[in-house]
Amino acid sequence: MTDLSVMPATIPLALYAHFPWCVSKCPYCDFNSHPLPDVLPEAAYLDALLHDLRHEVELAGGRRITSVFMGGGTPSLFSPASMARLLTEIDQLVGLEGNAEITMEANPGAIEHGDFAGYRAAGINRLSLGVQSFDNAQLKRLGRVHNATAAVDAFAEARRAGFDNINLDLMYALPEQSVAGALADLNAALALEPEHLSHYHLTMEAGTPFGKRPPAHLPDDEASWQMLEACQARLVEAGFERYEISAYARPGGRCAHNLNYWGYGDYLGIGAGAHGKVSLADGRLLRYAKHAKPARFQLAATPNALRGSSLVMSAEIDQANAAFEFMLNNLRLLNGFTIADFAARTGSDITQIQSALDQAVTKKLLVVEPEGVCRPTEMGILFLDDLQALFLP
Repeated sequence: MTDLSVMPATIPLALYAHFPWCVSKCPYCDFNSHPLPDVLPEAAYLDALLHDLRHEVELAGGRRITSVFMGGGTPSLFSPASMARLLTEIDQLVGLEGNAEITMEANPGAIEHGDFAGYRAAGINRLSLGVQSFDNAQLKRLGRVHNATAAVDAFAEARRAGFDNINLDLMYALPEQSVAGALADLNAALALEPEHLSHYHLTMEAGTPFGKRPPAHLPDDEASWQMLEACQARLVEAGFERYEISAYARPGGRCAHNLNYWGYGDYLGIGAGAHGKVSLADGRLLRYAKHAKPARFQLAATPNALRGSSLVMSAEIDQANAAFEFMLNNLRLLNGFTIADFAARTGSDITQIQSALDQAVTKKLLVVEPEGVCRPTEMGILFLDDLQALFLP
């Protein structure tokens, strides 16, 4: 690689750290997660994460980290002491911005998280709780190991620990669910007064148990649409703004890490199965991925390993695919993007996608405002797949 020490300073840099174990694997989940072994290899895995990070430092090119996201799996299976060590080394090796958003995913069950006060003291300032539902029957169908009471208790514990920025993950279109049931779940979440809600349609992902054998009595498309409309209206009433397809926030509560990802910013990826994307000083864009199996990743991420040993894939992104990836991500944002951002993040002139932009405007899926802002229309959000497909290279 050429001149990695000088990077486009205007492109923000985030960091994603993957923690691959869960108490049990949920039947709908297609993330890189693995059943918890008899003994969690906490120290060994943390060492591997830090060795992996040391091999990434050059890719940062002197930029400091604007956000950290600890995802999984279930990161909260790891102790606050491990998280403190990780964040300390990130700051020492790369540098954390003073106002960096630092998110950790956690599950509500008592056996699935450590002491929230300890995590807050370690430097984590945002929690994302995987609640999914407040209906115990639904939680059982989804294979969750917590119940509704545990979710409420975990949220209260997080507040007592000093967390003032909490996201709740919530699903709808669950088996046998009605509009009233979806609203009941949402109202239970709103009663806790979180800053952010991720509101997802349950999907049958290929390769998962649900994908191979979907549960009975799933709501049809019409019923699912009615749930979405009713829940969106309730969220607006409660003071939440929809700023991305599945993300809603109170004022000031938007997720900075995900905004960087959707905005086609750069991010380092460390850990088993983690992905990264960086802009190089010579204008090239690089995408890479780490070995997904924890044991294989740990074997590769050692002090004396050659740089790139933990990689399972590394490839440059050509201009056509960079333009498509930019649109694929940014069209999820209701506020859209600017033409200047497109040029800065892809290295391409807007003429690269002008024909597709014109088609999208003609089809009333996109508007281009005089200030150079391009944003999806309500129809564009409704038919997002069709809108994104116009930009395929």
